[in-house]
Amino acid sequence: MDEMEEELKCPVCGSFFREPIILPCSHNICLACARNILVQTPDAESPQSSRASGSGVSDYDYLDLDKMSLYSEADSGYGSYGGFVSAPTTPCQKSPNGVRVFPPAVPQPPSQHHLLGHPGSLPPIPRNSCLTCPQCHRSLILDERGLRGFAKNRVLEGVVDRYQQSKTAALKCQLCEKSPKEATVMCEQCDVFYCDPCRLRCHPPRGPLAKHRLVPPAQGSISRRTSPRKISTCTEHELENLSMYCVQCKMPVCYQCLEEGKHGTHEVKALGAMWKLHKGQLSQALNILSDRATEAKEFLVQLRNMVQHIQENGVEFEACLVAQCDALIDALNRRKAQLLTRVNNEHEHKLKVVRDQISHCTVKLRQTTGLMEYCLEVIKENDPSGFLQISDALIRRVHMTEGQWGKGTLTPRMTSDFDLTLDSGPLLQTIHQLDFIQMKVPSAPMLQLEECCTINNSATLSWKQPPLSTIAVDGYILELDDGNGGQFREVYVGTETICTVDGLHYNSTYMSRVKAFNASGVGQYSKTLAMQTSEIAWFTFDPASAHPDIILSNDNLTVTCNSYDDRVVMGNSGFSRGVHYWEITVDRYDNHPDPAFGVARGDVLKDVMLGKDDKAWAMYVDNNRSWFMHNNSHTNRTDGGVSEEATVGVLLDFTRGVLIFLINDEQQGPVAFEGIEGIYYPAVSLNRNVQVTLHTGLPIPDFYTPGEADLSGSVC
Repeated sequence: MDEMEEELKCPVCGSFFREPIILPCSHNICLACARNILVQTPDAESPQSSRASGSGVSDYDYLDLDKMSLYSEADSGYGSYGGFVSAPTTPCQKSPNGVRVFPPAVPQPPSQHHLLGHPGSLPPIPRNSCLTCPQCHRSLILDERGLRGFAKNRVLEGVVDRYQQSKTAALKCQLCEKSPKEATVMCEQCDVFYCDPCRLRCHPPRGPLAKHRLVPPAQGSISRRTSPRKISTCTEHELENLSMYCVQCKMPVCYQCLEEGKHGTHEVKALGAMWKLHKGQLSQALNILSDRATEAKEFLVQLRNMVQHIQENGVEFEACLVAQCDALIDALNRRKAQLLTRVNNEHEHKLKVVRDQISHCTVKLRQTTGLMEYCLEVIKENDPSGFLQISDALIRRVHMTEGQWGKGTLTPRMTSDFDLTLDSGPLLQTIHQLDFIQMKVPSAPMLQLEECCTINNSATLSWKQPPLSTIAVDGYILELDDGNGGQFREVYVGTETICTVDGLHYNSTYMSRVKAFNASGVGQYSKTLAMQTSEIAWFTFDPASAHPDIILSNDNLTVTCNSYDDRVVMGNSGFSRGVHYWEITVDRYDNHPDPAFGVARGDVLKDVMLGKDDKAWAMYVDNNRSWFMHNNSHTNRTDGGVSEEATVGVLLDFTRGVLIFLINDEQQGPVAFEGIEGIYYPAVSLNRNVQVTLHTGLPIPDFYTPGEADLSGSVC
């Protein structure tokens, strides 16, 4: 009941309602608070006041209330900005909930008409006083009855009383003689509060007392304090009881109101019946509101679970981030060790080269120095003949040794600088650019069933991401099976969320699904949707693939030609399995031409008679006979031709792999072609002397029994 407490508090004083009255706007306010926020308006500025004092029209009609609140600051000196009508010279106070409260106006001599209750119980109400609802801010001028014209809300007063009593001190046992103990139960039948000892002594659970219902004291206290129904009296006729309900004014009225007052011509109903009716309506509304409250509670549970999940995911995400950064640091340390190894190797290599050069130069320098000292000693000798014996050899040795110190010998083989520069710029830039990307793959899309449909042999699918999903999506992949329980295959990859797939098999059930993808990968599939194509093939001639000389009309069902040469036109649907039958009626037939009817591949020649190449299987016919033709081979001449209003039927059966022709509902010749497999389009060739009309969606002729194989329709 704690949630109900705000409903029981006055919007002005913020305390529990005391003597609440009902305003015409259905809001409630304490009687004392209503007096405190009254504002007196000048007589000259309140034309409604004279009308309000009369007994005529609906004093509290909302249209009148709106008019009453139209006083402007310029006209009357009273403003209603923010809701309360206020006099600028009147000081105001603030209630605990922030509502402005105005002190009572200067009292005037008491008047019986201005009092609520008995004379002398309240100060008088000034004439032409204005009251503004503190909740909806509607304003009205009080009539001569003053606040007495508002009905007291006894129901609200009773609820407040019961609520306040339920919050008081613990209830005491009524049978304890001295120092009553705290009651533990209440008997609804005995209407007595018991403590445990008194209950065992005075209300044992046996005999007739065993059927009594014991409830907790608080619950018993509330039910006990529920006041019996009181007889309400009319606010205009205080001696009359309220016995009827005015449907038009939506208020209880008394007998005298019906006889003398403004309700005499209104529709009225019994008060008890309307009481039960409104209780039922309130119960129904409460049931709906209860369902919404239950949904709200479940939603709050969901949000609280989300808080827990967010906390758990936050800890997990933080740990993942730390692990990733640690991995980067470990990788950087490993790379650092590798680079340091390279530096150490380069360092050792440089030292080795320089040390080898030092050793080599040291040996050579020792040899050179020894040779020089030896030559100096030889020069000191005074024996010319002995000197000359060795001088040539010494000169050659000196030159040879000097040559060994030639170019490059005295140049260091290695520099002391390290010719390595660490290129850390890109890595530093990458580190600075290191940021979060979409770590998770997209959620499974949701198929929008209300927008998914099949038309003829085309299927349209629509989907969207879950409403609460914030994961970026780069595109979608739509997959369909083969219509016969086979494997799924991709039919669309892109960013659109709606796709139409044409050329499906007729009379087939396709399973479809879609998934989303982004830079992190591919998400889960949506739920699988089964889509049924049309049982019978409906198609027209295809203007896009027809020869330019072909003339189409009647929504591409009627065709002729503007050339004397034969030209080919095909249907806009291809077939690869199942049994299909269509007819062509001859609308015009002049000068005995040879139109041809049959099926063809998509790349058939369009400027020759149908059947002249190896891409068509046809029957061409004149006014007397017909022939079957494929790859310019004529076979099975059969008597019987066509004329105006003749009908040519084409029966294509993939279950047996045969093609059969009919003229005027009779089979024309034997089976025309066998071994039919692959994708075929209905086709016709004609010239300007012929006009025909196509009829599709027809049942298979009665004389023909299809094979036992799959009879489902097919597509290209």
